[in-house]
Amino acid sequence: MSMSTIHDIGYRHYDGKRLGRAYTVRSLFVHNLRAAYGIGRPARAKVMPFLLGALMLLPAAGSVAIFAFSKEESALIRYSSYTSILQVVIAIFVATQAPVLASRELRFHVVPLYFSRPVGHLDFVLAKFAAMAVALLALMATPITLLYVGGLVSKAPDPADQLLRFLGALVGCVLFALVLAAIGLVVAAFTPRRGFGVAAVIAVYMLSSTFVGIIQGLAESQTNFALAGWAGLFAPFNLVDIVQVRLLGAKSTSVSIAPGLQGGVVALAVCALLVAGSIAVLYRRFRKAGLS
Repeated sequence: MSMSTIHDIGYRHYDGKRLGRAYTVRSLFVHNLRAAYGIGRPARAKVMPFLLGALMLLPAAGSVAIFAFSKEESALIRYSSYTSILQVVIAIFVATQAPVLASRELRFHVVPLYFSRPVGHLDFVLAKFAAMAVALLALMATPITLLYVGGLVSKAPDPADQLLRFLGALVGCVLFALVLAAIGLVVAAFTPRRGFGVAAVIAVYMLSSTFVGIIQGLAESQTNFALAGWAGLFAPFNLVDIVQVRLLGAKSTSVSIAPGLQGGVVALAVCALLVAGSIAVLYRRFRKAGLS
């Protein structure tokens, strides 16, 4: 006859300091930011984000090297144009990494585990959104900073003007990061399978750009340049470019942009509504998933 034994393994209540909501949100943010670059995950998870980061740096490094030898200011890529020139690389980053942040918990049905502890639904969403936006900001701002620093070291003319244009480009990067993070996370949150999420984000980017390009081409063929400019509000890169040109004094890289100061104000308002609306949609999505 076997004898049963009860072991005291020392479980007791936690009596230490409660770190609170801010620590929870910060931990979620750091965890998601690391995940966006594959840090703390298998080596294959790091390949795509770091490869895309290297691709983003190459044109900046080449531009600085050419300027250092030629001293031709035109050799330096315009700070405000850099993100638009490399928008395909940025779109691929959003498509591949947004599902990592937005759909993994949904796919494996672990969202309720987060909310079994005192983690607010809005805190959960804001941490993910902030992590994706910061990951994108790092991707875009690093090569622009390389351009600026390389230009200064290579004696680029008019340092004060260079600084102003650099700061304006950083503001543009912040807007790009917010808008693209909003779009990418919402699309990925409704496509739990990663492959479908990647395809869906790319499809949204390609369809919006193609649609706007067709509208602008038709409008310009009929000399309706105002309509061609306003159509840019419906493509994310054109949308932020309007803000950069009309409110930050940058040179346009788009075919057409919305006219006047009001065009910039409307574009900025659309950016704000897009970000706020995306956070609201993500809140409802994860709240529903947390109840299941």
